[in-house]
Amino acid sequence: MSDDIHFYEPANGHGLPHDPFNAIVGPRPIGWISSHDSEGRLNLAPYSFFNAFNYIPPIIGFSSVGRKDSLNNIEQTGEFVWNLATRPLAEQMNQSCAAVSPEVNEFELSGLTPVASKIVGVPRVGESPVSFECKVTQIIQLQRADKALVPSWLVLGEVVAVHIAKWLLKDGVYDTAAAEPILRGGGPADYFQLGPEALFKMYRPGATPR
Repeated sequence: MSDDIHFYEPANGHGLPHDPFNAIVGPRPIGWISSHDSEGRLNLAPYSFFNAFNYIPPIIGFSSVGRKDSLNNIEQTGEFVWNLATRPLAEQMNQSCAAVSPEVNEFELSGLTPVASKIVGVPRVGESPVSFECKVTQIIQLQRADKALVPSWLVLGEVVAVHIAKWLLKDGVYDTAAAEPILRGGGPADYFQLGPEALFKMYRPGATPR
């Protein structure tokens, strides 16, 4: 094998100072998930394994590596809200990932405002410019290639309501960069901020520019 390529089999370790997997699959959008349990106790937590998976209906999902409060709450209620993590909210987002007991309200811990949703019972983050109200469609425990289960769960939810700050709609088109979304990198403390300088346009073959 070429000396120019670092090769490894994950089962045998990567042999590097930090696992490169997260850095390669990145930067990743952040799943900033609000939920509550069957007794109404609130939880707010960021998940770095998050993305969108379908257009119609819109379906998003995040992976809980280990059984965490968000997963337990969502299993009980079948609902959650995704909130956009932005550069102005980065410190609060980071604070909400503190390892605290289930009775601790991360909204209060992070100085954020829970605002009632329109359809689901879970509140959204009032300071976030975009939120998706979601109802669970599937919760899937992940498994290895040999079918052995691993302690991680993929939570998928249908977006049933969307909140967008009107200042992010420019001539009716959502301005991704204006929201200043932050994205998770691969290092232990690496994040990225998306700005307009990162934009380039490329239309699909045969597509008509709009």
